[in-house]
Amino acid sequence: MSKKRSDCPISCSLEIWGDKWSLLIIRDLMLKKECTYGDFLKGGEKIATNILATRLQNLVDNEIIGKKDHPDNKLKILYFLTQKGIDLIPVIVEINLWGDKYLTIPDERKKLLEEIKKDKEDFIKRAKTYLSQNI
Repeated sequence: MSKKRSDCPISCSLEIWGDKWSLLIIRDLMLKKECTYGDFLKGGEKIATNILATRLQNLVDNEIIGKKDHPDNKLKILYFLTQKGIDLIPVIVEINLWGDKYLTIPDERKKLLEEIKKDKEDFIKRAKTYLSQNI
């Protein structure tokens, strides 16, 4: 990690994963377990290739995500959450719940939110277990 601007834990954390694109990469890996570079590009947010490459490298450098060779295609890399990244699941869950409370969320996104609201702790536990099987 580069030199910190502050000793504040919030500031230091945000320097690693606190921008829009990094959080969306973490979200995608939380929901899909593994993604290729191309999978991220196909996302609905239309991330630019240079920003995607920079954010992926930053998350790898800070050990939030890892990468491995794709089993079916030597030219592709699979990205996945490391334990450090998996530990961000409660943060992502709370951001989802905050968004549901204060924003208009499309119906196609409501299914996940309803599952989270039904039993948040169980959802987090199941997500962590599912994703931990990969590392």
